[in-house]
Order: sequence, then C-alpha cells, then structure tokens
Amino acid sequence: MARAELTRLTGNGGGPNCDDDDCPNVYRDEADGGIIVQGEVSNSFRPPAGEALVKIPENVLREAVRALGW
Repeated sequence: MARAELTRLTGNGGGPNCDDDDCPNVYRDEADGGIIVQGEVSNSFRPPAGEALVKIPENVLREAVRALGW
C-alpha cells in the first residue's frame, strides 16, 4: 500500500512542526476504512506475529477522532 492511498487524519491541529513526516500520525485507508497509526515503537510486550505496538500522544488520537467526526 502506498501512502497516497491513505487519508491523513492528523498533523493539522496546530501541533509541533514535524519535518519529513516523522511525527506520530493517524491515517485512514480509504479502500477498507481501516485505521493506520504511525508512532514510536513500543516494547511493552511482544505482539502476535505480523503485528506491532506503537505509542502515540493522546492529543494525536483526539485529533484523529475529531477529524472522523466521532
């Protein structure tokens, strides 16, 4: 999947200036409505094969929820 196929839900809420798209963000896959999260890798526990844990700031998640109108 290419980034062009995703709708960025966060990063426009007046947060810190992020260069090179390296800040935590939340995206929506328009093909199936799935939510994709970009964040700092977390080693809290070992997830099942094929999955990963990421940590994002609360304000990023709140911004995504607002963008979706939830």
